[in-house]
Amino acid sequence: MERTVWSDQAATAADVTTLQVFRDLFSRDVLRVGEEISVGSMTLMFTDLRNSTKLYREIGDAPAFGRVRDHFDILEQAVAAEGGSVVKTMGDSVMAAFREPASALRAIWNVQKEISQRGSPPLFIKVGIHHGPCIVVNLNDRLDYFGSTVNVAARLSHFSVGGELILSESIRSDPEVTGFLEKNALPNSISRFQGELRGFEEAMDLWKIKL
Repeated sequence: MERTVWSDQAATAADVTTLQVFRDLFSRDVLRVGEEISVGSMTLMFTDLRNSTKLYREIGDAPAFGRVRDHFDILEQAVAAEGGSVVKTMGDSVMAAFREPASALRAIWNVQKEISQRGSPPLFIKVGIHHGPCIVVNLNDRLDYFGSTVNVAARLSHFSVGGELILSESIRSDPEVTGFLEKNALPNSISRFQGELRGFEEAMDLWKIKL
């Protein structure tokens, strides 16, 4: 009986690696360099600011950097509020991880709503979200994810022109995601299309959600 209760309450590798505080405190201690573990299925989100280079040119380096920095702060707070974590930043792009698809959707929905109302010109994010199996490794004292799921998620945002979410079928078919979109998405804001991803032979069924 005691062993059953403990098992029900035990945190999985997927659970703890999506907690920001765990990543901040224990990334270098969890895995030795070169080790890898499977964490089962994860929800991975990649974001990129639209026309950030143009923003620097239009309003100047210091103001533009301030806007970009604010966008990072808003995104990090929204991700953490949904139990996710920021895995890494790359320029003005972000990779984040969540346990559940709907958590990623709620987080980025709130981010786009907030940053579009701050300052001028308004900022818009290109977003791709995918769910599937991956592995976690210790890379440069940071826990990072690798595998086909990561590759797909990273490429999805390329189909967005900003202010749009690109969802894979594994995200769109999630019941909680469906319920969220039925409640929050505008009429005629959801469309289905087939996208060809670099490095993948077959086109994928994808969904575009206008925010």
